[in-house]
Amino acid sequence: MNILVLLLAGLVFLGAGYLFYGRMIARIFDENDQNPTPAIAMEDGRDYVPARTGIAFSHHFASIAGAGPIVGPTVAMLFGIIPVWLWLLLGTVFFGAVHDYTCLFASVREKGRSMAEVSRSTLGKAGFFLFIAFTTVMILLVTSAFLGLSATALTSLVPVAEMKISGSGFLQTIVGADGIERAKIGGIASTSVIILTLFAPLIGWMLYRRNIRSAIVTPVAVTIVTLSVIFGIFFPVSVGMHTWMIILTVYVVIACGAPVWTLLQPRDFMNSFILFAGILLLLAGIVVAGLKGAVTQAPAFNVAQGNLKLGMIWPFLFITVACGAISGFHSLVAGGTVSKQIRLESDARKIGYGGMVLEGVFAMAVLLTLAAGLSFDTYLQIVWPESGASNPILAFALSMGSLLHMAFGFPVAFGTIFGILMVEGFVVTTLDTAVRLNRYLFEELWSVLFKKVPAILRSYIFNAALSAGLMLWLSWTNAFTLIWPIFGAANQLLAALGLIAVSVWLARRKKPTLFTLIPAILMLVTTVWALWVMLFDKYIPAGKMPLIVTDILLMVLALAVMVVALKEMRRILRSSHS
Repeated sequence: MNILVLLLAGLVFLGAGYLFYGRMIARIFDENDQNPTPAIAMEDGRDYVPARTGIAFSHHFASIAGAGPIVGPTVAMLFGIIPVWLWLLLGTVFFGAVHDYTCLFASVREKGRSMAEVSRSTLGKAGFFLFIAFTTVMILLVTSAFLGLSATALTSLVPVAEMKISGSGFLQTIVGADGIERAKIGGIASTSVIILTLFAPLIGWMLYRRNIRSAIVTPVAVTIVTLSVIFGIFFPVSVGMHTWMIILTVYVVIACGAPVWTLLQPRDFMNSFILFAGILLLLAGIVVAGLKGAVTQAPAFNVAQGNLKLGMIWPFLFITVACGAISGFHSLVAGGTVSKQIRLESDARKIGYGGMVLEGVFAMAVLLTLAAGLSFDTYLQIVWPESGASNPILAFALSMGSLLHMAFGFPVAFGTIFGILMVEGFVVTTLDTAVRLNRYLFEELWSVLFKKVPAILRSYIFNAALSAGLMLWLSWTNAFTLIWPIFGAANQLLAALGLIAVSVWLARRKKPTLFTLIPAILMLVTTVWALWVMLFDKYIPAGKMPLIVTDILLMVLALAVMVVALKEMRRILRSSHS
């Protein structure tokens, strides 16, 4: 099947969803730009900082995308192209974009409070404790998974033969004990990350302290990004994976307490150019390669093999592909940092619904790039090897290099480097934002547990170090491949819980709720069943006690929140009839 046909059909569907379904939801919420947003009404120069629409969108998109739109579709393509493609489209329009937009809008109307706080206003104190306990566990899983993934990306060594390079070429390489020459692709990304972080305060100063127009700052930011990559090619930073884990942990402790204009917003602003350029390159590559007759090399349906290796297509397809369809982590970003930054209520639709649509486009582009760029046998060898570790990031990077070579004649190494940089840009940004969000959650928890919060618990350094330290411990003691499946299930379960909280919020205001309740119920059933299957088919037989405990805890919390929500909905229905 020609990849251009699948791309165009997907773009039409996603665009129609934004234009029509997104507007319908805006009418339900009574969107009004005359209402002052929390960023305007509560500006404090630290967390509540009004941001221009493009900058807020860049931060939101860079934070929500993470590695999910790359890793999820890459792993799930084992089921075949069509099942994954359909879930990306339907999930984005009717599940994910609805979730992101409604959670963001509810948080804006609730003075920028997190979804945990929104759940307290809708489900009471019991609901708040359940939600905050669940989201804390969820963020620890997210950050632990992404810390390992980030450290892996920053230390990636790719065989030059895989990139069709004759000799070492322009890349720094090493020859391993097995005699294979490998390029320091991860070292290039490492140098770029360091340079972007060092220059972030300068960009933040230009944007927020000098109020220099974006039209002037953007060329400066693009120049820094470009030079960081060029510098990385000639001077790649090479340190061990565990060293990078420690460095990143220390960095996020510092970053999540610093004013958002010094590191978070400007680094996301610069990173977004790599991310958006990568998405545009993928889309352009698919269009040009499609016009040249490029077709999918992967089967349209491969459900039997997928069932054997991944698990039954339901529920495992729907937890493997989260970002790009629906992701609970997005509600934490929306209610954590973004709702404190947007200037107009109409920005919530552009950023919430529109950001999820763009992520759906990105995930679809990743799927089609993999399908056309790699033979299915090569895909199986890299992602589903008979022995050795699975490497979905390498599969994506190599397929991107192959697609751009097919479309524009670029060296395969160019696209491979860009692919690694895209992944790293997404992952580090999500890591940064997630630890900041966990800091917020701990601060909210202490304020409820104690009438007078002890001084140390009010310290952002303590709460940031607590979040980052637990993240490092989990990532250090568990391989990424062990954390990812339960992270996927927890992520989708959090999305269901977020939609339940919004449904109650809407019901209290006598607004329609079916558009949030239906996806909430479907995802709740799917994720709880996935947790049940993983518990008895994988974790108990393997004796993975930390994962067994986490799995059971997530199911108990989910069911408890559902009971509290049902009681509240029943109370609302009774009051409406009285």
